[in-house]
Amino acid sequence: MHFRSANCMFNQLKEFAMSKQVALITGGATGIGKAVALKLVAQGVNVVMSGRRAEVGAVALAEVSAAARDGAQVRFVQNDVSDEAKVKSMIDGIVAEFGRLDMAVNNAGIFNEYSSLNQSETQNFRDMLEVNVMGVYFSMKYEIAQMLQQGKGAIVNLASIAGLNGIPWGGTYAATKHAVVGLTKSSALDHAAQGIRINGVAPGAIRTDIIAEQLNSNLAELEAMHPMQRVGKPEEIANAISWLLSDEASFVTGHILNVDGGFQAK
Repeated sequence: MHFRSANCMFNQLKEFAMSKQVALITGGATGIGKAVALKLVAQGVNVVMSGRRAEVGAVALAEVSAAARDGAQVRFVQNDVSDEAKVKSMIDGIVAEFGRLDMAVNNAGIFNEYSSLNQSETQNFRDMLEVNVMGVYFSMKYEIAQMLQQGKGAIVNLASIAGLNGIPWGGTYAATKHAVVGLTKSSALDHAAQGIRINGVAPGAIRTDIIAEQLNSNLAELEAMHPMQRVGKPEEIANAISWLLSDEASFVTGHILNVDGGFQAK
């Protein structure tokens, strides 16, 4: 009884440590982003979700707000991470309202073409570069600037198993995710002694909108790629991200955490 009581108290203290902090989640209205938002507000974290689609954001705002605990506030900001001025304005707005930015999850991304490189459409690649690479770059640029003023902060970027391997028919997407890994590791080194931790997660195939078409037509093949013989759930990625953001990962920076059903171990 005493052990269980002490353990319960320890868990409550962990949740208290996360409460009243402020987190930004780009691409926060669907999939992994929304799963992270739900995870954080349940711990009392104030969450700002951003996304391109106002109507989708409104639905997510209602759902995430309903899950909030300990007075956590939830906001949705319609925004385009490929626009530097809009990203800066969004982060300035967060700081104006909440006074700080403790955590950021740079999740916004697109995968718009399955093709060999020689048959790919140049504009599709440019669009992925704008969102997947420049979007992470702009977000980190202003997130880090704010966290340096505070002397503390944690950032998690969404990479992919495609950022650690070659992916058939996905070379252009893989190139963008390799860039995210490079930005993550290099920036982590730049700010390791300044109280800012920067990490990434590399999901395998996850049940999200970004691979919905492939799940419908190619589920068996995707499952077979993973030693666990299944695809992952957004909540499983959210659990890993929540840990990387927390003080439980206080000695972890510059790390890309594989959450991939064993894919990378092959």
